[in-house]
Amino acid sequence: QLQLVESGGGLVQPGGSLRLSCAASGFTLDYYAIGWFRQAPGKEREGVSCISRRGGSANYADSVKGRFTISRDNAKNTVYLQMNSLKPEDTAIYYCAAVRGLKCILVVTTYDYWGQGTQVTVSS
Repeated sequence: QLQLVESGGGLVQPGGSLRLSCAASGFTLDYYAIGWFRQAPGKEREGVSCISRRGGSANYADSVKGRFTISRDNAKNTVYLQMNSLKPEDTAIYYCAAVRGLKCILVVTTYDYWGQGTQVTVSS
């Protein structure tokens, strides 16, 4: 069974940091580009960042550039999202998703497999 599981979410104060993990089971991530998306209450799901299959390139939403960093460790079958300088507007459920192929784009409908999400809350 192909499965993606996110972890690492939680409650953090503004300016703080979190590292999200996306672990795959039932398949190897070697053949997939991976994206991170988020959805805040009452809003549509939006792209945050994605990384190419081999990790050579990454894309970021303008709202997180310079604060978030995506990385992957194919040996561990895991992708990470390091989030620094967090703001209240970063509060959302964060999802990872996989699409078979070399490159990635931040378009929700592109992705084939999704995790269940992890809650990130930025509040004082």
